[in-house]
Amino acid sequence: MDEYDLIEVFKALADKTRQDILELLGASEMNVTDICSEFGITQPTVSHHLQILKKCKLLGHRKQGKNVYYYLRQDVMGDVFIQISRKMHIKDSPETG
Repeated sequence: MDEYDLIEVFKALADKTRQDILELLGASEMNVTDICSEFGITQPTVSHHLQILKKCKLLGHRKQGKNVYYYLRQDVMGDVFIQISRKMHIKDSPETG
């Protein structure tokens, strides 16, 4: 498991628009135009949010022709929450598994 900069991850997750983008991309990959249409915000604003999420490694992307498609890196999300649990010394309780 990689170590992630939790401060940067928390900063990225603190923004409601970025949370919404992550939720959207958790369902299916999309390009910037699709994301703009979904939220009704400008391309530069969406690109700014995507860059922050990519910097934290929460998003992956792939190019297809001229389009770049973004997707949630669910493996990284899982690793981040494992790292948080370890730092907080959280153990599985009998209720959670």
